[in-house]
Amino acid sequence: MLSEQEVALSWSQIFKGNKFESDAFDRAEQLLEELRPESPLRHRFTHELEELRTIHVTRQSCKA
Repeated sequence: MLSEQEVALSWSQIFKGNKFESDAFDRAEQLLEELRPESPLRHRFTHELEELRTIHVTRQSCKA
């Protein structure tokens, strides 16, 4: 199990910049699973991931 600090560092590496790799969301989900269910960081990142997915879908639909 990773520490919250390690998860936060990995999270920032996954989502740095404006473009995400296709597997970024899967890797982010895996990181969330490393955190305790009651972790405030897990709660924060869960909401952030939802927002990032929405942004990603919006950008993809604009390109089509």
